[in-house]
Amino acid sequence: MTAAASTPKIRGLTVRAARVPLPEPHNTASGTVAESPLVLTDVHCDDGSVGHSLLFTYTPAALKPTAELVRNLEPLVSGQTAAPLDIEPLLARRFRLLGAQGLTGMAMAAIDMALWDAQARRAGVSLARLLGAADKPALPYGAVGYDGVKGSAQTAERWAKRGFKAVKAKIGYATVAQDLEVVRAMRAAVGPDIAIMVDYNQSLLPGEAVQRVRVLDGEGLTWIEEPTLAHDYAGHAQVARAAATPIQAGENWWGILDLQHAIAAQATDLLMPDVMKIGGVTGWLRAAALAQAQGLRVSNHLWPEISAQLLAATPTAYWLEYADWWNPILAAPLELRDGEAHFAGVIGSGVEWNEAAVSRYSV
Repeated sequence: MTAAASTPKIRGLTVRAARVPLPEPHNTASGTVAESPLVLTDVHCDDGSVGHSLLFTYTPAALKPTAELVRNLEPLVSGQTAAPLDIEPLLARRFRLLGAQGLTGMAMAAIDMALWDAQARRAGVSLARLLGAADKPALPYGAVGYDGVKGSAQTAERWAKRGFKAVKAKIGYATVAQDLEVVRAMRAAVGPDIAIMVDYNQSLLPGEAVQRVRVLDGEGLTWIEEPTLAHDYAGHAQVARAAATPIQAGENWWGILDLQHAIAAQATDLLMPDVMKIGGVTGWLRAAALAQAQGLRVSNHLWPEISAQLLAATPTAYWLEYADWWNPILAAPLELRDGEAHFAGVIGSGVEWNEAAVSRYSV
Protein backbone atom coordinates (compact mmCIF):
# COMPACT_ATOMS: atom_id res chain seq x y z
CA MET A 1 0.00 0.00 0.00
CA THR A 2 1.39 3.43 -0.90
CA ALA A 3 1.72 6.24 1.64
CA ALA A 4 -0.98 8.23 -0.19
CA ALA A 5 -3.39 5.29 -0.12
CA SER A 6 -2.86 4.77 3.60
CA THR A 7 -3.63 8.39 4.50
CA PRO A 8 -7.32 8.96 5.26
CA LYS A 9 -9.39 11.58 3.53
CA ILE A 10 -11.54 14.29 5.04
CA ARG A 11 -15.18 13.22 5.21
CA GLY A 12 -16.66 16.42 6.62
CA LEU A 13 -16.82 19.01 9.41
CA THR A 14 -18.93 19.57 12.48
CA VAL A 15 -18.92 23.21 13.59
CA ARG A 16 -20.56 24.60 16.72
CA ALA A 17 -20.65 27.99 18.43
CA ALA A 18 -20.57 28.50 22.19
CA ARG A 19 -20.43 31.40 24.63
CA VAL A 20 -18.57 30.49 27.81
CA PRO A 21 -18.62 33.01 30.67
CA LEU A 22 -15.27 33.80 32.28
CA PRO A 23 -14.84 32.92 35.98
CA GLU A 24 -14.42 36.69 36.46
CA PRO A 25 -14.22 39.55 33.93
CA HIS A 26 -10.74 40.24 32.58
CA ASN A 27 -10.08 43.97 32.31
CA THR A 28 -7.56 45.51 29.90
CA ALA A 29 -6.64 49.02 28.80
CA SER A 30 -8.58 48.30 25.61
CA GLY A 31 -11.77 46.95 27.21
CA THR A 32 -13.22 44.16 29.32
CA VAL A 33 -13.46 40.49 28.35
CA ALA A 34 -16.43 38.90 30.16
CA GLU A 35 -16.94 35.73 28.12
CA SER A 36 -15.30 33.50 25.55
CA PRO A 37 -17.15 33.34 22.20
CA LEU A 38 -15.82 30.05 20.81
CA VAL A 39 -16.08 28.13 17.55
CA LEU A 40 -15.63 24.38 18.05
CA THR A 41 -14.59 22.46 14.94
CA ASP A 42 -14.40 18.69 14.45
CA VAL A 43 -12.77 17.33 11.31
CA HIS A 44 -14.08 13.83 10.50
CA CYS A 45 -11.88 11.51 8.45
CA ASP A 46 -13.00 8.48 6.48
CA ASP A 47 -11.05 6.09 8.72
CA GLY A 48 -13.20 7.15 11.68
CA SER A 49 -10.61 9.46 13.24
CA VAL A 50 -11.69 12.92 14.42
CA GLY A 51 -9.63 16.01 15.19
CA HIS A 52 -10.72 18.99 17.29
CA SER A 53 -9.89 22.68 17.31
CA LEU A 54 -11.01 25.84 19.04
CA LEU A 55 -11.35 29.43 17.80
CA PHE A 56 -11.77 32.46 20.07
CA THR A 57 -13.61 35.27 18.26
CA TYR A 58 -13.10 37.93 20.98
CA THR A 59 -16.54 39.45 20.41
CA PRO A 60 -19.94 37.69 20.19
CA ALA A 61 -20.67 39.75 17.06
CA ALA A 62 -18.09 37.68 15.17
CA LEU A 63 -19.10 34.31 16.61
CA LYS A 64 -21.80 33.08 14.24
CA PRO A 65 -20.19 34.58 11.09
CA THR A 66 -16.93 32.80 11.94
CA ALA A 67 -18.70 29.49 12.57
CA GLU A 68 -20.53 29.85 9.26
CA LEU A 69 -17.30 30.64 7.44
CA VAL A 70 -15.67 27.46 8.80
CA ARG A 71 -18.72 25.48 7.64
CA ASN A 72 -18.40 27.05 4.21
CA LEU A 73 -14.93 25.54 3.86
CA GLU A 74 -16.32 22.01 4.06
CA PRO A 75 -16.89 21.60 0.28
CA LEU A 76 -13.31 22.75 -0.34
CA VAL A 77 -11.70 20.17 1.93
CA SER A 78 -14.08 17.20 1.81
CA GLY A 79 -12.54 14.35 -0.12
CA GLN A 80 -9.04 15.80 0.25
CA THR A 81 -6.26 13.85 1.94
CA ALA A 82 -6.28 14.65 5.66
CA ALA A 83 -2.75 16.06 5.61
CA PRO A 84 -2.44 19.57 7.08
CA LEU A 85 0.67 20.48 5.08
CA ASP A 86 -1.30 19.77 1.90
CA ILE A 87 -4.56 21.42 2.97
CA GLU A 88 -2.87 24.68 4.05
CA PRO A 89 -1.61 25.67 0.56
CA LEU A 90 -4.89 24.52 -0.99
CA LEU A 91 -6.86 26.94 1.19
CA ALA A 92 -4.22 29.66 0.85
CA ARG A 93 -4.55 29.56 -2.94
CA ARG A 94 -8.33 29.61 -2.70
CA PHE A 95 -8.32 32.78 -0.60
CA ARG A 96 -5.33 34.57 -2.09
CA LEU A 97 -7.45 37.42 -3.47
CA LEU A 98 -9.55 37.81 -0.32
CA GLY A 99 -6.55 37.38 1.98
CA ALA A 100 -5.72 34.92 4.75
CA GLN A 101 -6.23 37.33 7.64
CA GLY A 102 -9.11 38.10 9.95
CA LEU A 103 -12.02 35.67 9.88
CA THR A 104 -10.69 33.89 6.79
CA GLY A 105 -7.37 33.19 8.49
CA MET A 106 -9.17 32.03 11.63
CA ALA A 107 -11.31 29.58 9.65
CA MET A 108 -8.28 28.16 7.89
CA ALA A 109 -6.50 27.77 11.23
CA ALA A 110 -9.47 25.88 12.65
CA ILE A 111 -9.09 23.21 10.00
CA ASP A 112 -5.31 23.13 10.29
CA MET A 113 -5.35 22.64 14.08
CA ALA A 114 -8.03 19.97 13.86
CA LEU A 115 -6.11 18.06 11.17
CA TRP A 116 -2.94 18.04 13.26
CA ASP A 117 -4.98 16.86 16.25
CA ALA A 118 -6.48 14.03 14.20
CA GLN A 119 -3.05 13.01 12.95
CA ALA A 120 -1.65 12.82 16.50
CA ARG A 121 -4.70 10.86 17.64
CA ARG A 122 -4.29 8.36 14.80
CA ALA A 123 -0.67 7.88 15.89
CA GLY A 124 -1.73 7.54 19.54
CA VAL A 125 0.67 10.26 20.69
CA SER A 126 0.63 13.85 21.85
CA LEU A 127 0.99 16.60 19.27
CA ALA A 128 4.42 17.37 20.75
CA ARG A 129 5.58 13.80 20.14
CA LEU A 130 4.13 13.84 16.63
CA LEU A 131 6.33 16.89 16.01
CA GLY A 132 9.38 15.09 17.35
CA ALA A 133 9.51 16.63 20.83
CA ALA A 134 9.29 15.14 24.30
CA ASP A 135 6.28 15.69 26.55
CA LYS A 136 8.18 18.22 28.64
CA PRO A 137 6.36 20.67 30.93
CA ALA A 138 6.02 24.38 30.22
CA LEU A 139 6.49 27.27 32.61
CA PRO A 140 3.18 29.18 32.86
CA TYR A 141 2.53 32.70 34.01
CA GLY A 142 -0.71 33.93 35.51
CA ALA A 143 -2.82 36.76 34.12
CA VAL A 144 -3.52 39.90 36.14
CA GLY A 145 -6.20 42.22 34.80
CA TYR A 146 -6.44 46.00 34.61
CA ASP A 147 -7.51 45.98 38.24
CA GLY A 148 -5.74 48.88 39.89
CA VAL A 149 -3.09 48.80 42.59
CA LYS A 150 -4.89 46.70 45.19
CA GLY A 151 -6.63 44.30 42.82
CA SER A 152 -3.49 43.67 40.75
CA ALA A 153 -1.41 42.96 43.83
CA GLN A 154 -4.02 40.57 45.23
CA THR A 155 -4.34 38.62 41.97
CA ALA A 156 -0.57 38.41 41.56
CA GLU A 157 -0.25 37.07 45.09
CA ARG A 158 -2.90 34.39 44.39
CA TRP A 159 -0.93 33.15 41.37
CA ALA A 160 2.28 33.06 43.39
CA LYS A 161 0.59 31.04 46.13
CA ARG A 162 -0.48 28.52 43.46
CA GLY A 163 3.19 27.98 42.62
CA PHE A 164 3.38 30.15 39.49
CA LYS A 165 6.80 31.62 38.89
CA ALA A 166 5.60 34.59 36.84
CA VAL A 167 2.64 36.96 36.47
CA LYS A 168 1.63 39.46 33.80
CA ALA A 169 -0.44 42.56 34.48
CA LYS A 170 -2.48 44.79 32.21
CA ILE A 171 -1.37 48.40 32.55
CA GLY A 172 -1.85 51.62 30.57
CA TYR A 173 -3.35 53.80 33.28
CA ALA A 174 -3.84 57.56 32.95
CA THR A 175 -0.25 58.23 34.01
CA VAL A 176 2.98 56.29 34.10
CA ALA A 177 3.07 56.96 37.83
CA GLN A 178 -0.02 54.79 38.17
CA ASP A 179 1.58 52.08 36.03
CA LEU A 180 4.62 52.22 38.28
CA GLU A 181 2.50 52.00 41.41
CA VAL A 182 0.80 48.84 40.12
CA VAL A 183 4.11 47.20 39.24
CA ARG A 184 5.63 48.00 42.64
CA ALA A 185 2.54 46.79 44.50
CA MET A 186 2.75 43.49 42.65
CA ARG A 187 6.44 43.18 43.43
CA ALA A 188 5.75 43.77 47.10
CA ALA A 189 3.03 41.11 46.99
CA VAL A 190 4.98 38.34 45.22
CA GLY A 191 8.54 38.97 46.37
CA PRO A 192 11.81 39.21 44.45
CA ASP A 193 11.86 35.77 42.81
CA ILE A 194 8.67 35.95 40.72
CA ALA A 195 9.00 37.27 37.18
CA ILE A 196 6.69 40.19 36.33
CA MET A 197 5.61 41.16 32.83
CA VAL A 198 3.30 44.03 31.82
CA ASP A 199 1.00 44.50 28.83
CA TYR A 200 -0.14 47.86 27.42
CA ASN A 201 -2.54 46.26 24.90
CA GLN A 202 -1.52 48.70 22.14
CA SER A 203 -2.83 51.68 24.13
CA LEU A 204 0.02 54.19 23.66
CA LEU A 205 1.39 56.34 20.86
CA PRO A 206 5.06 55.56 20.12
CA GLY A 207 6.40 58.78 21.66
CA GLU A 208 4.40 58.29 24.85
CA ALA A 209 5.45 54.64 24.95
CA VAL A 210 9.12 55.64 24.81
CA GLN A 211 8.62 57.94 27.79
CA ARG A 212 6.81 55.30 29.81
CA VAL A 213 9.15 52.39 29.15
CA ARG A 214 12.10 54.50 30.24
CA VAL A 215 10.36 55.05 33.58
CA LEU A 216 9.67 51.32 33.92
CA ASP A 217 13.17 50.25 32.92
CA GLY A 218 14.38 50.21 36.50
CA GLU A 219 11.72 47.75 37.73
CA GLY A 220 13.33 44.50 36.59
CA LEU A 221 10.43 43.54 34.32
CA THR A 222 10.77 40.45 32.14
CA TRP A 223 9.06 42.27 29.27
CA ILE A 224 6.81 45.15 28.26
CA GLU A 225 4.17 43.95 25.81
CA GLU A 226 2.54 45.76 22.87
CA PRO A 227 3.18 49.33 24.00
CA THR A 228 1.84 50.68 20.71
CA LEU A 229 -0.24 49.46 17.74
CA ALA A 230 0.71 45.92 16.81
CA HIS A 231 1.12 46.62 13.10
CA ASP A 232 3.06 49.85 13.60
CA TYR A 233 6.35 48.04 13.13
CA ALA A 234 8.32 51.28 12.89
CA GLY A 235 6.70 52.56 16.08
CA HIS A 236 7.43 49.32 17.91
CA ALA A 237 11.03 49.46 16.68
CA GLN A 238 11.32 53.01 18.01
CA VAL A 239 10.18 51.84 21.45
CA ALA A 240 12.42 48.75 21.37
CA ARG A 241 15.47 50.88 20.61
CA ALA A 242 14.68 53.22 23.50
CA ALA A 243 13.89 50.56 26.11
CA ALA A 244 16.34 48.64 28.27
CA THR A 245 13.52 46.22 29.13
CA PRO A 246 12.74 43.65 26.39
CA ILE A 247 9.71 44.50 24.24
CA GLN A 248 7.23 41.70 23.55
CA ALA A 249 4.82 41.49 20.60
CA GLY A 250 3.21 39.08 18.17
CA GLU A 251 -0.22 38.05 19.40
CA ASN A 252 -1.94 40.27 16.82
CA TRP A 253 0.21 39.41 13.82
CA TRP A 254 -1.57 37.45 11.10
CA GLY A 255 0.43 34.70 9.48
CA ILE A 256 4.08 34.33 8.74
CA LEU A 257 4.35 37.45 6.56
CA ASP A 258 3.42 39.76 9.44
CA LEU A 259 6.06 38.03 11.52
CA GLN A 260 8.68 38.48 8.78
CA HIS A 261 7.86 42.18 8.44
CA ALA A 262 8.13 42.67 12.21
CA ILE A 263 11.47 40.88 12.42
CA ALA A 264 12.83 42.84 9.47
CA ALA A 265 11.83 46.10 11.20
CA GLN A 266 13.39 44.94 14.50
CA ALA A 267 10.02 45.73 16.04
CA THR A 268 10.41 43.48 19.06
CA ASP A 269 12.91 41.65 21.24
CA LEU A 270 10.63 38.70 21.96
CA LEU A 271 7.91 36.88 20.01
CA MET A 272 4.41 35.87 21.12
CA PRO A 273 2.56 34.13 18.28
CA ASP A 274 -1.12 33.29 18.64
CA VAL A 275 -1.68 29.82 17.19
CA MET A 276 -5.00 30.88 15.65
CA LYS A 277 -3.70 34.09 14.04
CA ILE A 278 -0.30 32.75 12.98
CA GLY A 279 -1.93 30.04 10.86
CA GLY A 280 -2.56 27.09 13.14
CA VAL A 281 0.07 24.48 13.91
CA THR A 282 1.52 24.80 10.42
CA GLY A 283 1.97 28.55 10.84
CA TRP A 284 3.41 28.12 14.33
CA LEU A 285 6.08 25.71 13.07
CA ARG A 286 7.16 28.23 10.46
CA ALA A 287 7.21 31.00 13.06
CA ALA A 288 9.29 28.86 15.42
CA ALA A 289 11.83 28.21 12.66
CA LEU A 290 12.11 31.94 11.92
CA ALA A 291 12.49 32.70 15.62
CA GLN A 292 15.26 30.13 15.99
CA ALA A 293 17.09 31.55 12.97
CA GLN A 294 16.91 35.05 14.49
CA GLY A 295 17.67 33.96 18.05
CA LEU A 296 14.31 35.25 19.35
CA ARG A 297 12.61 33.66 22.36
CA VAL A 298 9.02 32.51 21.84
CA SER A 299 6.08 32.60 24.23
CA ASN A 300 2.45 31.99 23.30
CA HIS A 301 -0.79 33.95 23.34
CA LEU A 302 -3.72 32.01 24.87
CA TRP A 303 -4.59 28.45 23.74
CA PRO A 304 -2.60 26.99 26.66
CA GLU A 305 -3.44 23.35 25.89
CA ILE A 306 -2.10 23.25 22.35
CA SER A 307 0.48 26.00 23.01
CA ALA A 308 2.17 24.04 25.80
CA GLN A 309 2.79 21.28 23.28
CA LEU A 310 3.92 23.65 20.55
CA LEU A 311 6.37 25.30 22.93
CA ALA A 312 7.80 21.85 23.65
CA ALA A 313 8.63 21.64 19.93
CA THR A 314 9.96 25.24 19.75
CA PRO A 315 13.76 25.52 20.11
CA THR A 316 13.64 29.01 21.64
CA ALA A 317 10.60 28.45 23.88
CA TYR A 318 10.16 30.85 26.80
CA TRP A 319 6.95 31.33 28.88
CA LEU A 320 3.48 29.81 28.53
CA GLU A 321 0.61 32.27 28.85
CA TYR A 322 -1.94 30.41 30.94
CA ALA A 323 -5.67 31.16 30.91
CA ASP A 324 -8.55 29.01 32.10
CA TRP A 325 -11.15 30.84 30.01
CA TRP A 326 -12.48 27.81 28.14
CA ASN A 327 -11.72 25.10 30.67
CA PRO A 328 -15.46 24.49 31.28
CA ILE A 329 -15.96 22.97 27.82
CA LEU A 330 -12.77 20.87 27.77
CA ALA A 331 -12.86 17.22 28.77
CA ALA A 332 -9.39 17.50 30.35
CA PRO A 333 -7.97 21.01 30.84
CA LEU A 334 -4.22 21.47 30.96
CA GLU A 335 -2.81 20.11 34.22
CA LEU A 336 -0.98 22.53 36.54
CA ARG A 337 1.36 21.03 39.09
CA ASP A 338 4.27 22.47 41.09
CA GLY A 339 4.29 25.68 39.07
CA GLU A 340 4.46 23.84 35.75
CA ALA A 341 1.99 22.92 32.99
CA HIS A 342 2.02 19.19 32.23
CA PHE A 343 0.58 17.29 29.27
CA ALA A 344 2.33 13.91 29.61
CA GLY A 345 -0.11 11.17 28.68
CA VAL A 346 -2.30 13.45 26.55
CA ILE A 347 -3.24 12.08 23.12
CA GLY A 348 -3.58 14.74 20.43
CA SER A 349 -3.43 18.50 20.96
CA GLY A 350 -5.16 18.55 24.34
CA VAL A 351 -8.45 19.78 22.86
CA GLU A 352 -11.41 17.48 23.46
CA TRP A 353 -14.96 18.33 24.45
CA ASN A 354 -16.94 18.07 27.64
CA GLU A 355 -20.12 17.47 25.66
CA ALA A 356 -22.48 18.25 28.54
CA ALA A 357 -20.87 21.66 28.98
CA VAL A 358 -20.80 22.28 25.23
CA SER A 359 -24.56 21.66 25.11
CA ARG A 360 -25.07 24.06 28.00
CA TYR A 361 -23.14 26.91 26.39
CA SER A 362 -24.02 26.35 22.72
CA VAL A 363 -25.71 29.15 20.81
